[in-house]
Amino acid sequence: MARLRDPDGGCPWDLEQTFATIAPYTVEEAYEVADAIERGDLGELKDELGDLLLQVIFHARMAQEQGEFAFADVAQAICDKMIRRHPHVFGEAPARDSAEQTVAWEAIKAQERGAKGGGGSLLDDVPVALPGLTRAVKLTKRAARVGFDWPDTAQVLAKLREELAELEADIDAGDQVKAREELGDLLFVCANLARKLEVEPEDALRSANAKFARRFAFIEERLAADGRAPADSSLEEMDALWDAAKAAERAKS
Repeated sequence: MARLRDPDGGCPWDLEQTFATIAPYTVEEAYEVADAIERGDLGELKDELGDLLLQVIFHARMAQEQGEFAFADVAQAICDKMIRRHPHVFGEAPARDSAEQTVAWEAIKAQERGAKGGGGSLLDDVPVALPGLTRAVKLTKRAARVGFDWPDTAQVLAKLREELAELEADIDAGDQVKAREELGDLLFVCANLARKLEVEPEDALRSANAKFARRFAFIEERLAADGRAPADSSLEEMDALWDAAKAAERAKS
């Protein structure tokens, strides 16, 4: 990366990049890592982890050029953090089970936030740039730690039905602005439900996306066998093929 960023003979594209221009690639590579894991492709995972590592190196190199920090400092910082947050492994704290360790981890993080000062909101350091569903889970998880939470999934489901009714009313009234707001509220409650069920909503949605793509491909294949495309078919026929795709999947499972 130092060679690529060298003003004397380096790569023009790499030299033009900044933290802001590289950030979208960093996010994209993280999703490609998640995709390889979802597909169970360890060979692809190896390659994607390398691509993600390159992003870390790229950011560290740009920071080093500005005299801020280098890659070794990044590695040292995460080592220090892991030691600090695992006193039961690297210190004298008693051993804990997974649930107890999660509570302790959050407590240590809270201490770290307090040490940084600022006295702001409990939610201030939940990154705004996170995917919406992921951020919703993190916001509500943080609020739940101080008791601001639904006690069980039944109440979340009741809220979900309430938000859906409000959305339907706004749609019926033709109020696009309010419908957009209510749709956001509905998605937010869905994220809460995912948290209660201990499901990562982005993972669940990725699986649903993959399922949709897989079943739609089934429709396309069946129609192609008759020399047709989806545009040449009716909704009723495609619905029937969709049901056939579902049946085929159930038969395999």
